[in-house]
Amino acid sequence: MCRNIKTLFNFEPPATELEIRDASLQFVRKLSGFAVPSKANEAAFDAAVEEVAASVRRLIQGLATSAEPKLREVEAAKARARSAQRFGRPAP
Repeated sequence: MCRNIKTLFNFEPPATELEIRDASLQFVRKLSGFAVPSKANEAAFDAAVEEVAASVRRLIQGLATSAEPKLREVEAAKARARSAQRFGRPAP
């Protein structure tokens, strides 16, 4: 599950709210062991996702770097090339 969590800091354009929420959801899923919580656990699960997302926002806003921001398209192309090399398929 956690392989879906991507680095969100120092990218151009910056991480969106959807990306932050998706990463938070994956993190809570991994920690809880639930892909989808039961009705009895749904409120606690959703609250945890929101708390993690708020922490991620504070973290990203508080970090500083002198490195140039990475371009999403370039990083995605690199990931596709690594995948093609690893799994023996040509990059699209």
